[in-house]
Amino acid sequence: MSKDNIYASQQAVKDFTFDERVVEVFPDMIQRSVPGYATIVSTMGKLAGQYAQNNSNLYDLGSSLGAVTLSMRRNIDKQNCQIIAVDNSAAMVERCKLHLEGFRSDVPVTVELADINEIEINNASVVALNFTLQFIPQPQRFALLEKVYQGLKPGGVLLLSEKVKGENTLVDDLLIDLHHDFKRANGYSELEISQKRSAIENVMRPETLNAHFERLSDIGFQHTQVWYQCFNFCSMIAIK
Repeated sequence: MSKDNIYASQQAVKDFTFDERVVEVFPDMIQRSVPGYATIVSTMGKLAGQYAQNNSNLYDLGSSLGAVTLSMRRNIDKQNCQIIAVDNSAAMVERCKLHLEGFRSDVPVTVELADINEIEINNASVVALNFTLQFIPQPQRFALLEKVYQGLKPGGVLLLSEKVKGENTLVDDLLIDLHHDFKRANGYSELEISQKRSAIENVMRPETLNAHFERLSDIGFQHTQVWYQCFNFCSMIAIK
C-alpha cells in the first residue's frame, strides 16, 4: 500500500480529482482520513447480505477501488444476485477490476465507467453510496436519490455514508477540529491537512444530517437511521 504524500510538499493546489495519483495511494489516504472506514465497509457488506433479495441487483455507486463491492460480495447468500459497481474515474475503474479479479465468488460483478446521474437503477434490493453523494452538486442530489428510490424493490435499502456538517457553526468547528486531530494522529502534517482542505473544498459539499433525513423523507423512504458516526463522518440506512 503506497503512502499518501500527495500534499506533503508546498504546491499550487488544484481541485481534488480521483486521478492516477490518488488511485495509487487511495487505500492509505482513506484509512488515514476517514475514522472507522474499515468498520463502515465491513458493516455495509453485512447489511447488504441481510437485505439482499433473490433475483435482484445490488449497486455500488461511486465504487472507487471496490471495497464496498467486495464486502457486499462476501456477504451475499441469496440466489441469482449480481452487483453493479459504477464510477466515473477511469483510473479507479481499471484498478477496481484488477482488485476484483483477485477474489473468487459466485456473485457476478459488473464494473462500469459511467456518471451515476445518467445510469438506470433497476430491480435493486441494495444501493450503496459510500462517501459519494457529497461529490454530487447539491441541485442534482434529490433527482439521484429519487431515481434510487424508484429503482429499489419493496423492502430494499439505501446505504449512505457521508461527511456531514454540524447543525451550527460551534458544533461544525468542533467536528472539524476533531477530524484534523485524527489526521494528525495518523501522520499528516499541518501543510498536508491545509492543502488537502483547499483542494477538496470546491468539489465536496457536506450537508447536515437533518438535510439528509429531510430529503430522504421527501423522496418517500419510511425508515431512516444512523448506524455509525465518528466526528463528522456518518453512515445511514434508509429502507423503502
